This record gives sequence, structure tokens and C-alpha cells, in this order.
Amino acid sequence: MNDHLKSLLAEIDKAIQGIEPGRYPENLYDPIRYILDLGGKRIRPLLTLLAYQLYHDDVRKVLRPSLAVEVFHNFTLMHDDIMDKAPLRRNKPSVYKKWNENIAILSGDVMLVRVYDLLLEVEDPIVKDVIIRFNNCAVEVCEGQQYDMDFETKEMVTETEYLNMIKLKTAVLLGFSLEMGGLMAGASEPDLNYLKEFGINMGIGFQLMDDLLDVYADKDLFGKQVGGDILSNKKTYLLIKALELAHGEEYDALHHWLTVKDFNKKEKVNSVTAIYDRLEIEKLTKEQINKYFKMGLEDLTKIDVREDRKADLLELATYLMNREK
Repeated sequence: MNDHLKSLLAEIDKAIQGIEPGRYPENLYDPIRYILDLGGKRIRPLLTLLAYQLYHDDVRKVLRPSLAVEVFHNFTLMHDDIMDKAPLRRNKPSVYKKWNENIAILSGDVMLVRVYDLLLEVEDPIVKDVIIRFNNCAVEVCEGQQYDMDFETKEMVTETEYLNMIKLKTAVLLGFSLEMGGLMAGASEPDLNYLKEFGINMGIGFQLMDDLLDVYADKDLFGKQVGGDILSNKKTYLLIKALELAHGEEYDALHHWLTVKDFNKKEKVNSVTAIYDRLEIEKLTKEQINKYFKMGLEDLTKIDVREDRKADLLELATYLMNREK
């Protein structure tokens, strides 16, 4: 990642630290500060700034509104952790674990209100358009989360269903982040569509990469347990493809590991990974990742600005495609 991208991320982090959600009661506002201080990649506000930068050099005037997508993202994480019963977030206790579920729900609600405070800092006359598009995106994110929860009890999930779920749950917010930056920059409607599609395609590739890294990452780089999705029987792209392709003894072995209640964690991860290896699931997943990143890069080429102005977005996309954690 080049120095300019690093400097933008530093500006984003500084601006997030400057967000004042409220003071009292402390149990309402401290959880908001806590989750925002846990860090993260800050990809979404960075995308907003980079989309704006395609058309204008000074991104400082849109820095504060760009934080809305990061606050919204963390709001969804706060509530998702409750629904998923996830005890950790970025290797620290989840908000509901550090406080309790009721506090996490209420603090999350306040975070969503603060998202609108930030969106209202968008200049007229486009603020209404930004909020309308954000609302559509936010509803889609909720739809994606519901599909994800439905999949937990659904016996069979198809590849098409899974790709649609990750598009809604993860990718549309990346698409909106870019679209918002373009809107604030005065981009044309065709450019806004290309920016949005670029983000969606990159977002699907991003989530597929997460699925892949959960099984095949270097555990020293990954920062969390490798094989966590296998242990929880999470219906990722890898598992869905394996269930589709496995036959005979391979299918029986996979079904055994999906239904057995008492097992050795290391043995389960190693056994399921071995099945993936024999079915070439890693190769098939990488092909899908490359397919979506390629489509995203094609969208980027269609945006009507000089090619040199796209360099940072291209570098960020390449970084995301080749990440190891």
C-alpha cells in the first residue's frame, strides 16, 4: 500500500477518534467508543475518499461524511455479534460480552442515529439523494444478514444463493461507499453506476477471499484461528462447493464431520481441509475470486476520468486481492 493510501487511512483514524457520540450515561456511549477504537481495515471510508479523489484533489472537505459508512459498518458488527453469539471482535471481547446484550442493542441503535448525523454533513443539494441511496443499501445489508441466519438451519444452500447473500451482506456497502464519494464529487450517473458495480464486484471477491483465508491462511499472519468456519460448520463458498462436488466416500466423510457432535478440533479441521484439497476447492475458490476482481477492474476502466487518477483505487484493489489476512 503506497504512502498516499497510508496517509488517508491515518486521516480516517484521526477523524474517527474525533467522533463524539455522547457522554452520559456512560454505558450507552462507552461501547460505541470501544468498538470504533478496535480498529479494522477502514476500507469503506477509504473507498469513499478515493472515489471523490477521482474528480477532486482535496478530500478533506468530505472526510467527516465519509465516516458514516465506517460507523454503519461497526453498528452492523455490534448487532451481528449478538445474533451470531460471537465472543470476540478483532481479538477483543465483543461489546455484548464486555457489557451485555441489552447495552449492545441500545448502543448500536445510537450508532445508527449518529450515521445520519454524519450523512447530514453532506452538502446540499445532494444530501437527500445520498440518504435515499444509503437507506436502500442499509436495507439490503439487513436482507443479507437474514439470509445468512436462514442458511444456518437450511440443509442445502446453492452457490447462487450464497453469492447473493454475500453481495447483500458485505458487497453492497462497499458499492455504496464508492457511490457516495462519486455523488459528493458530482460524478455522472454512468460513473456512479460503474463505481457502485466496481465496489460490489470487489466486495464479493473480498468475502470469498475471507472464506479462503479461513482455511488456507498462514496462521501467523491471519490473526485468528485458521479453520474456524470448518469447526462451526459455517456454510461458506468452500463448503457449498465441496458438498456439490463430493460423491461416495468423500460425501460420507464430509457429512460425518458436519454432523458429529464430539470431535477433536484439529482432526476435524485437518480432515475437512484434506477433502477440500482432493476436490480442488482452493483452486475453484481462487478462480471465483479472480473472476469478481476482474469484473470489478473492468468497471473501473469504464469510469470517465484520466487513467492516472485511478491509480490509488487500482492499487487498493490489488492489495485486497493479494492480502494474506
